[in-house]
Amino acid sequence: MKDRITINDLKNSIRNIPDFPIKGIMFKDITTALKDPKMLKFIVDNFYEHYKDKNITKVAGIEARGFIFGSVLAYRLNAGFVPVRKSGKLPSEKFSVSYELEYGTNTIEIHSDALFSDDNVLIHDDLLATGGTVKAAAELVTKFNVKSISFCFLCELTFLNGRESIKTNNEIFSLVKF
Repeated sequence: MKDRITINDLKNSIRNIPDFPIKGIMFKDITTALKDPKMLKFIVDNFYEHYKDKNITKVAGIEARGFIFGSVLAYRLNAGFVPVRKSGKLPSEKFSVSYELEYGTNTIEIHSDALFSDDNVLIHDDLLATGGTVKAAAELVTKFNVKSISFCFLCELTFLNGRESIKTNNEIFSLVKF
């Protein structure tokens, strides 16, 4: 791979998998970007540069691929990391919310002591599609009356209008748009 990586290189490094997890879905497989150390560094560095001066105190990563960059970004920002997990995975008291996605329904949860009212929270996931998952995560984070909520994604499928479903005036940042 060349030394200077661009957003277009990143976009081209993400593999399409047709009909996964069900027929009619074109899955964006980020593992092809993750396996390249220069690409991984490019992604993390770009997220960090975007958020380094925004006083983020917690990064809420959505299971499972939101954990990949969410935890690294929390480390780089000197912020805490909060996992937003699928139902039944968190061991302590929690808040839950159910939602619909492109191919079914799901429930996500967050520990009830994960955030505080003085937190500036960055909700991270790998992909913004219809927005159902991140909207549910925002609903969970809102229960804590935090100071601010921002959203970031590695990829955004703009044709699915996920931004509109989030219904926020807060920042939504995506590195790559398809």
